[in-house]
Formats: sequence, structure tokens, C-alpha cells
Amino acid sequence: MKKSSIVLFTLLLLGSCTLFGPNPEYSQGMTEKKFLRQNKEAVLSGLDGGIVTYRVVRDNKFYVLATFEKGVLVKLEERELAPAWMPNQPQMPIQNNNNNNNIPLDK
Repeated sequence: MKKSSIVLFTLLLLGSCTLFGPNPEYSQGMTEKKFLRQNKEAVLSGLDGGIVTYRVVRDNKFYVLATFEKGVLVKLEERELAPAWMPNQPQMPIQNNNNNNNIPLDK
């Protein structure tokens, strides 16, 4: 009796983890409508025939690309944003190292 109650308790405990656990944010086969309801900040990133791609920025470093085919999620990619820590930097001119263009320093 004691062993069966322990087994029953363990099964109930494990079952409650799946029932009341975290709901996955994205799942393969979810509808486009459900995705857009959950992600109001989603932006259309690409259209190609029956394939639609949405972009969702997760934080300041990563974004997600969700690809739908016929209204069903078929591909999910997480990518890193390009760093923007040095915007508007002047570019250095390319120096030519030919002997004809060398200017002597002691003139």
C-alpha cells in the first residue's frame, strides 16, 4: 500500500508539472493568428508567395524570425543584432604604398 501511494504521488507530481508548467511561447504548427495575438510587436519581415516571415525583437541583443507557410509556423530562428556601438565613425583613407607616392620626411 505504501509503495503504491508513493508511485501515485510521484505520478501526480510529474503530471502537475506538465499541466501547470510554463506555456511555450512558440511551437511548431501554431497558427499565424495565434502568433500575432501573442506578439503584438511583430513586424512583417518578408513575403514570398505563400511564405510569410515576421520579426520579433526579444531584447536589445536578439530577435526572432518566425516563418509561416499556409498560416502555420514551419521555421523559427533566433538571431543576434549587429552591434551599433560605433555609429558615424569617419573612414580612414586608404594609403597607397607605392614607391612613387612616398614623400621624403627631410626636405
